[in-house]
Amino acid sequence: MTDSPDAAGLAADLDLALRLADAADAESLPRFDAADLQISTKADRTHVTDADLATERTLRAMLADERPADGIFGEEFGSSGDTQRQWIIDPIDGTANFMRGVPLWGTMIALAVDGVPQVGVVSMPALGRRWWASTGAGAWTAAHPRPRQIRTSAVSSLDDAAVSFQSITQWADAGHLPALLRLADRVWRDRALGDVYAYMLLAEGRLEMVAEFDVKEYDIAAAVPIVREAGGSFTSFDGNDSISERSVLASNGILHDAFLDLVHEEA
Repeated sequence: MTDSPDAAGLAADLDLALRLADAADAESLPRFDAADLQISTKADRTHVTDADLATERTLRAMLADERPADGIFGEEFGSSGDTQRQWIIDPIDGTANFMRGVPLWGTMIALAVDGVPQVGVVSMPALGRRWWASTGAGAWTAAHPRPRQIRTSAVSSLDDAAVSFQSITQWADAGHLPALLRLADRVWRDRALGDVYAYMLLAEGRLEMVAEFDVKEYDIAAAVPIVREAGGSFTSFDGNDSISERSVLASNGILHDAFLDLVHEEA
């Protein structure tokens, strides 16, 4: 990392994001698989638990103390404050897994500057795993005895690619089921690994593509700098550089154009 003011600022923001993740883990993990977990249904018919709410409240309180001028956009309590520098929070990504005792869930914390995620932290305490990145500083994961830098794969052929499509229903509802079948028929391996974990596997070089639909900014923002700093590409399904188009196609970078061409191929 350089010593420029911007780089120094992002380093401080990343340090804060990692401390936010520590606080989130302390709030959420004790409630995982708890017999008295409180679950309710939101207006959009998705579930929310007492842990989702408590975790986001904790993160908002910390940000109010340490970054009072910054805005916040969280899944459970919406947006507030400035949007030029905005913290984007998903307190528990994978709530359905969380409430069923499946350990594939995590907290996603991002800082977006002018709408572009520059800092990202993903913490999955039930797996004992964490990933982080800031623009220009690489992507990292916690490993013993010290953090390890991660890179996307060098796979350069669709025939050798592994992909996560997240959900058949997502693709069908978005009108892209034929594209999913075409994709599955073309690549080496297809799996629905789901939620944020798939993006972290991509950043570690264990997958070559992740794509999904009906996503909000808080579902993906933290993954963006991690995938990009690992060497990958992260766009909307149509190839646009935006986190607000409600779709994602992320790749190892090498195969990004090939994946876009394949899923948009005329039947």
